[in-house]
Amino acid sequence: MPAPPPRFGAYLLLAGSMTLVGTYVALSKPLTAAIPVFLLAFLRFAIAAVAMLPWTPGSQGEAQLTRIEHRLLFVMSFFGNFLFSICMLYGVSMTTATAAGVIMATLPAVVALMSWLLLRERLTPRVVLAVVLAVGGIGLLQFARGAGAGARDTAWLGNLLMFGAVVCEATYVIIAKRLAATRTPLRVSALINLWGLALITPFGLWQLPRYDLAAVSASLWLLLLFYSLGASLFAVWMWVAGLKHVPANQAGVFTVALPLAATAVGVFVLDEPFTPLHAGAMLLASAGVVLITTGPHAAPA
Repeated sequence: MPAPPPRFGAYLLLAGSMTLVGTYVALSKPLTAAIPVFLLAFLRFAIAAVAMLPWTPGSQGEAQLTRIEHRLLFVMSFFGNFLFSICMLYGVSMTTATAAGVIMATLPAVVALMSWLLLRERLTPRVVLAVVLAVGGIGLLQFARGAGAGARDTAWLGNLLMFGAVVCEATYVIIAKRLAATRTPLRVSALINLWGLALITPFGLWQLPRYDLAAVSASLWLLLLFYSLGASLFAVWMWVAGLKHVPANQAGVFTVALPLAATAVGVFVLDEPFTPLHAGAMLLASAGVVLITTGPHAAPA
């Protein structure tokens, strides 16, 4: 039997997964500038559905999905795919990629807060402080100057939509706990992607006749392919593979790679400004991530 990969390799997978997430969140900004949001989300789910066909049917001997699992898959897709994609794509089109990445870094704090509200998990002082730091980081972003003359006028709405995307993703994470014990992560991802495709299709087909797909450049098609596969397949696989060799409370620390990657893409690729306020917001968000993920697991109340 081959020896499991070293822990350092697992660390690379976890960091790579969060770096990929931060990268595709930032690079979705030029996509939203070129393609209408509903059509963009429709294309993303359609491409991912084709790529994830091997994991869509159940494996041999696997029990059929129960009625409760079907409901959970729909709710996960409605929040984690459908609403998340709309909020994230519209949000990143109105704010900067740097701000979007920092707001996404508040996910661990939001998950902990919603776990307290919905699952009655104990709210520890570390969680409270992490939530305060996350709120402070988002607050600082409201004073940061955006890229472009009218960016500041829409940045508050873009930041609000990005936070809505975080809440949608936190709902997805919490519901996923119910399915993790019986279904493989890639099959769950494939099934909720299909639900996402079904939900977005009417809106995508509504925008399709009004847009000339032939006008999309080859570079944008490659970027869309990267976004589709990165969001639905590679980031999930890398994260799950890393978790096999690293405790969950240690793995969460690697989510700090998300805002770092988004910031790097925003500054060095998209030529966005990076001010001391951006740096302060990132430090606050990163400190909140470390507080949440390095503390002891909260016991149920």
